[in-house]
Amino acid sequence: MTAVAEERVGQFLAELAAALDGEVESGTTARAVYSMDASNYRHVPVAVVFPSTVEDLVATVRLCREFGVPVTARGAGTGIGGQALGEGVVIDYSRHLNRVLEIDPEARTARVQPGVVLDALRAAAAPHGLTFGPDPSTHSRCTIGGMVGNDACGSHSVAWGRTADNVVALDVLTADGTRLAVGPSLPDDPRVAASKQLALDNLALLRTAFPPLPRRVSGYALDQLLPENGTNLVRALVGTEGTCVLLTEITVRLVPAPAARALVVAGYADDIAAADAVPSVLPLGPLTVEGMGRDLIDSLLVRRPHPAVDLLPEGRGWLFVEVGGADPEQAAERAAEVAAVLARDTGAATVVETRPADQRLLWSVREAAAGIVTRMPDGSEAWPGWEDSAVPPENLGAYLRDFRALLTKYGLRGVPYGHFGEGCVHVRIDFALTTGEGRRQFRAFLEDAADLVVAHGGSLSGEHGDGQARAELLSRMYPPEILALFERFKGIWDPDDLLNPGNLVRPRRLDADLRFDGPVRSLPITLKYPHDGGSLATATRRCVGVGACVDTSSGVMCPSYMVTGREEHSTRGRSHLLFEMMRGETVTDGWRSTEVLEALDLCLACKGCLSDCPVNVDMASYKAEFLHQHYAGRLRPASHYTLGFLPLLARLASGTPRLVNRVLGGRLAGVVKKAGGITPERSLPRFAPRTFRRGFAARDRGRPKVVLWPDTFTNFLSPEVGHDAVRVLEHAGFDVVLPSSSVCCGLTWISTGQLGVARRVLRRTLRVLRPHLEAGTPVVGLEPSCLAVFRHDARELFDEAELHGLPGQAFTLAEFLERYAPDVSFPEVEASAITQQHCHQHAVMGNAADERLLRKVGVTNRTLDSGCCGLAGNFGVEKGHYEVSVAAANRVLVPEVTAASPDTLVLADGFSCRTQIDDLTGRQALHLAQVLARGLPGGSRT
Repeated sequence: MTAVAEERVGQFLAELAAALDGEVESGTTARAVYSMDASNYRHVPVAVVFPSTVEDLVATVRLCREFGVPVTARGAGTGIGGQALGEGVVIDYSRHLNRVLEIDPEARTARVQPGVVLDALRAAAAPHGLTFGPDPSTHSRCTIGGMVGNDACGSHSVAWGRTADNVVALDVLTADGTRLAVGPSLPDDPRVAASKQLALDNLALLRTAFPPLPRRVSGYALDQLLPENGTNLVRALVGTEGTCVLLTEITVRLVPAPAARALVVAGYADDIAAADAVPSVLPLGPLTVEGMGRDLIDSLLVRRPHPAVDLLPEGRGWLFVEVGGADPEQAAERAAEVAAVLARDTGAATVVETRPADQRLLWSVREAAAGIVTRMPDGSEAWPGWEDSAVPPENLGAYLRDFRALLTKYGLRGVPYGHFGEGCVHVRIDFALTTGEGRRQFRAFLEDAADLVVAHGGSLSGEHGDGQARAELLSRMYPPEILALFERFKGIWDPDDLLNPGNLVRPRRLDADLRFDGPVRSLPITLKYPHDGGSLATATRRCVGVGACVDTSSGVMCPSYMVTGREEHSTRGRSHLLFEMMRGETVTDGWRSTEVLEALDLCLACKGCLSDCPVNVDMASYKAEFLHQHYAGRLRPASHYTLGFLPLLARLASGTPRLVNRVLGGRLAGVVKKAGGITPERSLPRFAPRTFRRGFAARDRGRPKVVLWPDTFTNFLSPEVGHDAVRVLEHAGFDVVLPSSSVCCGLTWISTGQLGVARRVLRRTLRVLRPHLEAGTPVVGLEPSCLAVFRHDARELFDEAELHGLPGQAFTLAEFLERYAPDVSFPEVEASAITQQHCHQHAVMGNAADERLLRKVGVTNRTLDSGCCGLAGNFGVEKGHYEVSVAAANRVLVPEVTAASPDTLVLADGFSCRTQIDDLTGRQALHLAQVLARGLPGGSRT
């Protein structure tokens, strides 16, 4: 960029910021995190605009037109075609223009702003018994504006159609700043007149050149302008991918939601046989018909066991057929009828699932598929590119046979799945996009795949639009005369090519601007990244942008994003920043980058992304690596020395606990907090008068042994939990032993990025534990975060041989009892409870065993869908984090605990969770060990 150009950009940004009520962000962080979406492409914008009003949109377009800066509209950034990327201004609707304006239950319509999330609209419509029909798997974060831009569909389009079938009217802003209301009655505007005339001048061509299939999304839907289609300009503008107009308001059609649903899962020999069965399903009036093969399940199981797999019928390919009913009985009857027909006519093995919880479990596999299939079962990377082609449903089986043959021809692998009821197939393929030869193969394959789908009467895109990924291939689907009409239509609405240039008309090359095609820094790393070939660069490519981390409705991931709503505080945003750091172009300072440091500063290291992210991004480990490298040879924040060295400081404090408690609870507490980098709002911990270790008395009765792990929190701060655990384990028939000397898992050094110390500490621990591990003695951990180190983080620090089997021999208390003492009974507790599951337990171990054990002892428990408690070890104690910590807790946890009746037990195995609950609600939360020990001699009565 020349000095003159830089000066002009500076003037543009200054005028833009002055003209808007919303935000304009043009720093390195914003430009880096918005340089990628869920596609293979990368375009670094000049700035990102977050308009708060329609007037902000008008001002943005006016200034962009004046300065010649292109405009790209973006919703949630979950599209895979690259339509949400641009090198000018990216307009993010989702931060402010995200309201449901009106629900009209009588007309069955809703008025919304473009940035409203689909699930928010569905929640607003639900009290009226209505819903919005199109439902992509990204429904928890995709925006209605993005759905209109790409003509999104989802699994229920069999019943309710695409987005284009469900949009009543659009309020739009044209490239010259004109605001128009386009609906059943069209405005008197020259662009509207020119669009009508374009159709009238080309009636024969428009009537013959568009393939008649339900999922034809590629190109502009100019056939909707035909007189017999009612000159439907709304439907012609839907799916134009932000290349013709910007949206300011959308009126959509709502449909009655079935009162009850049931799911039929039909098993076949493979996914092709499942596809062949689709024509037998469609006459039965299903709500949806989804298909997948065994290779998708294999890719899922490589990551971790999934209970939905046990619900599948026999087979290596499956159809998911959903039906509705006026009540559960009618839905079940309809499902039974469908299952009987499929068994009789297609030879399927069938399962009918009527329980909502199990239906959700099965659907969770399908909804996570876009992330699951980014890794082959052997760990190889796979990418979009040929993501959602569609053919007539009756041709689907033949198309899949030919498609799999094409993959074999090129030596490629992919995992097809998708909307089989409408012939739409999703797939990610192991293109070698990091090499020149791989990128050449990528282009050749896509050209052949385009020819193949057209030969089967299909569309390049059946859901996500074209974007840069497919627009160049439109010439293989449409004759030159239609492409010329596309260009004329674009010229009518955007003559200066201001809006999303390079998409659909005069497209960029499909193999240009690939985010993998660029420099990769060789930065020093400490962790092993065993699932990414020892490469941090490969690890940062795990994020494919599907955006599960920007779902704020549930789950653990990502607590700070749920509070701030800023992209750089999402797992995706942080991954993109780390990717740019490895690339070294926008983020130029490598490990010393302040932009990456600031984005990671609000990462709670909760590990929620390790389990909740469909591609298992492990931001907690990446943060530990970054902090380790960033502060190498430099002075660290004070909290790294106080909270990072907590195990050592706690050991010192245990020598004179009463004196230490007087100091920490007295007038010097403020001085201690300030010196230690601890936020003033937090109370300092009180050390137990007697540690767990000192109060423990081993009893050798000649019974099987179990090692009870004396973590720092249990040993020094809450020894009562340890003593109750001993009672529980002895009642179960075991002799409890502790490690022979003082040990530590190294967690606090890992979380503060002091990996050298963590490795030394953990290596010593492995030496102490080695005799027990070699003897096959199980290890029970009471603190979930410490146990998660043994089960997961240890593999990032040591090779498997050095761990002596520790990950496989470490258990939660519930896991141990279920595995080694399944027949032992405990006194009935007979109580109601709510459980705050520790985020590390959620991510690494899960709490299914805890749930089963609580039921066994008579506890009616509800595990809260509250995410991380917000304290997250050292995070909520560090200065500068208190507000985010409390806000995270106040989303769900604090209201739930506050609303619970006094006789409802509050359970939390994590010390940080119990501390947060106590600090913010005054309730005393219990560890599972304390609940089980209630009826045992000497057990807790808390």
